[in-house]
Amino acid sequence: MVCALCQNHMKTSELIYLDNNATTRVDPAVVDEMLPYLTELYGNPSSGYRFGQQVGKALDKARERVAHLIGCEPGEVIFTSCGTESTNAAINSALLMDRDRQHIVTTRVEHSATLKHCETLAKQGHEVTWLGVDEKGQIDLHELEKAIRPDTAIVTVMWANNETGVLFPIHEIAEIVRKKHVLFHTDAVQAVGKIPLNLAESKINFLSLSGHKLHCPKGVGVLYVNKRTKFAPYLIGGGQENGKRAGTQNVPSIVALGKACEVAGHNLHHEKTVVRKLRDEFEKGVLTQIEGAHVNGDTEHRLPNTSNLAFEGIDSEGALMLLDQNHICCSSGSACTTGSVHASHVLKAMGLSDERARASLRFSFSRFNTHAEVEKALEIMPKVIGKLRRIAMAA
Repeated sequence: MVCALCQNHMKTSELIYLDNNATTRVDPAVVDEMLPYLTELYGNPSSGYRFGQQVGKALDKARERVAHLIGCEPGEVIFTSCGTESTNAAINSALLMDRDRQHIVTTRVEHSATLKHCETLAKQGHEVTWLGVDEKGQIDLHELEKAIRPDTAIVTVMWANNETGVLFPIHEIAEIVRKKHVLFHTDAVQAVGKIPLNLAESKINFLSLSGHKLHCPKGVGVLYVNKRTKFAPYLIGGGQENGKRAGTQNVPSIVALGKACEVAGHNLHHEKTVVRKLRDEFEKGVLTQIEGAHVNGDTEHRLPNTSNLAFEGIDSEGALMLLDQNHICCSSGSACTTGSVHASHVLKAMGLSDERARASLRFSFSRFNTHAEVEKALEIMPKVIGKLRRIAMAA
């Protein structure tokens, strides 16, 4: 569940936003880049006259910027509406390419864009193999290899978990899948812009990313399709995106995504050092000051910005409310499952009890967070957790 702004419409300056895996603040440089395409440069990029062609060139530039960040060729970049569309399109394409291959392999800790889609496909008659994870949130590569069958259409495994930040060994997984002559897709929505990627040196067929995790406006994403991979379009119509995704392009948001990718590339070292330091400072402070606090997931192989913490004797929903009142935004899991009455499927798959899963909070940082915000959050956290424990004991 993601916190809501206080009813008195708090000033943004009062907000300590630690939920960057849910969405990110739009970079002012990104806003500046996209504004002309919301005002005077409103042409249709598919038009044959110069006004439209000028807008089309902006799409080409954005495509090049995205390709540079993820290490691929511009022609392998397909613009979509979001990460969910990209993921759905990759899976559907694999199923359409070979009617004799209708089996899917995925994990139990995927984002709902994969999880719910595969559940729906299973109801429609497709067979899905769900791979489990260990207590650190990691999968067994031998189990993965054994799960791939002659009728497997696609293996889809996320690069970085959105709740715990745990990184899967994607290049090793891709190698295993390629040797089995099966297509491989990775949901890299949380990974892009936080860790270096070079798809030209990988065995990945499809990759999904989403702009609003990269300090870009919501409503734009990318599906990477390796140039040697056959692809069946998800949306059919006017033939935009080189015939791979029909529909007039969302030019302002695509331009914004291109700029966001350029800025993200310049800040990869910052993510690895400064953002990681903020995360580690916060995590160490919490573990030191609050008894009965624990880190969930692999602490070695994870994103530099994410910390998933369990607090004995509390309920995360109550914690989110109190933290919200103190102007701190964090979450108890994926923003896409807000309002769910169930404990996190990711933490449950890791073998955590219902009690621990319901006592867990995710904190995720970005380059817009500051040391002062971490210090303030560390003043507030012990008070909130202490109050919740007193209330629980009294009840």
